[in-house]
Amino acid sequence: MSRIGKLPIDLPSGVSVAVDNNKINVSGPKGLLSQFTMPGIRVSVNNNQVIVERKNDLRSVRSNHGLMRSLINNMVIGVSRGFERRLEIHGVGYRVEAQGSDLKFNLGFSHDVVYKVPAGVQVFVEQNTITVAGIDKQQVGQVAAEIRALKKPEPYKGKGIKYEHERVIRKSGKSSKET
Repeated sequence: MSRIGKLPIDLPSGVSVAVDNNKINVSGPKGLLSQFTMPGIRVSVNNNQVIVERKNDLRSVRSNHGLMRSLINNMVIGVSRGFERRLEIHGVGYRVEAQGSDLKFNLGFSHDVVYKVPAGVQVFVEQNTITVAGIDKQQVGQVAAEIRALKKPEPYKGKGIKYEHERVIRKSGKSSKET
């Protein structure tokens, strides 16, 4: 039995879950999310708890049991509290500014880099800190990863875009030869 999959999901106040044939809809104060039900997985709602069960013990069904429970739990957290990722920009002359729904980066290239923020995600800029927020955990993480990929932190001076608590392992650089 999956250790994660067998745990029930408690629903906070204001969050409702509707289970159709092959779809799960979770609605809350921040919005609505939906997810398809994986084959062999049964989802039911009882007494403000979502219970995820599997219909048989096939290997593929067992592997999807915990995943389905985690996806539903992330949807419940997303519509009630939301998710956010913070990124920091380090480097002389590295800047970011919001232009409508786009982000304009100055990252030491010969041109400015413009990143178009997808719908469903909000981006806030303060100084050289970028906050990516939204209700879909996967989408928030994907947008943060795409922004970080514009200029990954380099190991010699630590310049670039990194996650807030990411530790960049530094290299010493060239060492002088002894004569």
